[in-house]
Amino acid sequence: MKAATGALLPPLESHVDRSGAPLHRQVYARIRGSILTGALKPGHRLPSTRTLASDLGLSRITVESAFTQLRAEGFVVRRVGSGSFVADVMPETVRAPRMMRGAGARTSTPARRAPHADALSARGRAITRAALEPEPVGVRVLQPCMPALDVFPHATWARIVARRARQQGTALLSYGDAAGFRPLREAVATYLCGARGARCSWEQVVIVSGAQQGIELAARLLLDPGDEAWLEEPGYLGARGALHTAGASVIPVRVDDEGLDVDAGIEAAPRARLAYVTPSHQYPLGVTMSLARRLALLAWAERANAWIIEDDYDSEFRYSGRPIASLQGLDEAGRVFYVGTFNKVMFPSLRLGYLVAPPELVDTVVAARALSDGHPPVHAQAALADFMNDGHFGAHVRQMRALYHERRDVLVDALASRLGDRLRIGPSEAGMHVAARMAEKGSDAELVAAANAKGVGVGGLARQYVGRQKAQGLLLGFSGSPPDEMRRAVKVLAKLMER
Repeated sequence: MKAATGALLPPLESHVDRSGAPLHRQVYARIRGSILTGALKPGHRLPSTRTLASDLGLSRITVESAFTQLRAEGFVVRRVGSGSFVADVMPETVRAPRMMRGAGARTSTPARRAPHADALSARGRAITRAALEPEPVGVRVLQPCMPALDVFPHATWARIVARRARQQGTALLSYGDAAGFRPLREAVATYLCGARGARCSWEQVVIVSGAQQGIELAARLLLDPGDEAWLEEPGYLGARGALHTAGASVIPVRVDDEGLDVDAGIEAAPRARLAYVTPSHQYPLGVTMSLARRLALLAWAERANAWIIEDDYDSEFRYSGRPIASLQGLDEAGRVFYVGTFNKVMFPSLRLGYLVAPPELVDTVVAARALSDGHPPVHAQAALADFMNDGHFGAHVRQMRALYHERRDVLVDALASRLGDRLRIGPSEAGMHVAARMAEKGSDAELVAAANAKGVGVGGLARQYVGRQKAQGLLLGFSGSPPDEMRRAVKVLAKLMER
């Protein structure tokens, strides 16, 4: 390591937008960019986190999270007693582009420029603004909505996949039906009618890559630019993005102990074209929509000639009380688009879900599905159909329901023991995560960044809000983490919150 004097960073003040991306990501991106462009040379010493935090008017935790990420990716080397330095050797994924820009390079490649604002359509700009952060590769402890991959029946699944490959040969290698593999559509319809109280035929089931694609397809087909659409407040970021990219005017509608407040929605936007809801287990707060609210929502949709997207993403996992039937099963007027996913019940890389459309709109949905990406992967659909028809899916759901119940209890007990005075735990009768509001003032974004830097993959509650009134809190997943790992993670959170 070169004994360089502390390097001054390029000015950061103008790049810290307190209403934009998380602050630690902005600091990280600016330092990383300065390293890649050569403004910060290999071996140069960086300011201490304390100094940089003071200069930028940020908390030290925010700057520490940025430095931790830079170190994890190989851009920065940190030595106890000496400080933080720009690494002499860049990570493999960026070494070549950086060297071509550096002094003495024999060849040069033009730097990639950001597109002009007028290069994109209005929809393109909306997509850019609504883009979600990519899910992290791998599994992190307390990561919301992550299934228990450690106990998935890998051997059974592998045997079914291999059997399909042997029996079908090349039959599954050609193009598939845009609506999905018929045996899987039949299996899904049977499951939904029996387990979720839905009322549908297999012809209404369209296989998609997950709930997100189902929401996006429905929003794109039902909304014109400028149409008003209700969104739960707080609500699912993916749904917000789908509504925005469809050109909708998103109307946040508050959620209370009974779910979405239908009267508040009618008062705010009585002629809205669409409402997005998660009635069985509201995301992120975890409440269940009451029967009175369900009936009121259906009555409004019929009266206003509006549509409802029901997202039933983790309804399989209920730990107390009787199972709650789907909203779609109560719908007499055919106003509900019902979406669900296997990616949360089985495993995320499966990329299979379903959309149940009203009968008269199925052909339209299939046409849009075909334009989107042709058709779902046939091999995976065939294997999943066998997995369901052979009884393995039902057995897996029952096993996971019991396991998640145990893991939920472990997490809730650990939170109450270590953080009972700092976090108010929300409803946990169903689902794969719990929401916990912070009892003290502070930014959940900074706490989330610090926790993620230590491998604890909690989410933040505040960013799930559209309006200015934002509750600060954490989203903590229990389904994908063994008990001992959760207890250790809660200890990490406790230490971070003590700061």
